[in-house]
Amino acid sequence: MPLQPILQLGNPILRQKSLPVENPSAPEIAALIQDLADTLAHWRSTTGYGRGIAAPQLGVLKRVIFLKLPGEKPWPLINPEILERSQERIIVWDACLSFLSIFMQVERHREIIVRYQDETGAHHDVRVGDDRNLSELLQHEIDHLDGILAVDRIVDIKTLCTREEFETRHRAGSPYAVATPT
Repeated sequence: MPLQPILQLGNPILRQKSLPVENPSAPEIAALIQDLADTLAHWRSTTGYGRGIAAPQLGVLKRVIFLKLPGEKPWPLINPEILERSQERIIVWDACLSFLSIFMQVERHREIIVRYQDETGAHHDVRVGDDRNLSELLQHEIDHLDGILAVDRIVDIKTLCTREEFETRHRAGSPYAVATPT
């Protein structure tokens, strides 16, 4: 399939709420997951960034996200929802393929429990935290499904910086420290 363009900050589709997927095993959902995987792989190989992507970033308002962490198997999540959030919060660096030229610090819950469906429709619950920064990543991607962007969660406008400044000053201590494509 041809590489899909990623919608950029300012596109009104990114601000819309996504609809639930009725049939996770439908061929169009499998095709969407493949588009997400191919697009994420392209961005990761060309920029060194990209651990996850959400369907709205491709202009598809369906509740589907796709994660590919270095050294891990691909992980599509259909109809993900956060069931529980820890009271403890963390401040982390965040960026987005929809505005990869800017980085900012955001506040997230340290741990969450997420319920989702796989491609067969089976339900799964997963508790995630600091391990591989999964809590932060899943919150970022699930926000996309609700029309919320990382810039909406910025903790201090003074943390806003360009990609170049982020790479010079902050990348080594962030989840983006490993830049090798997989």
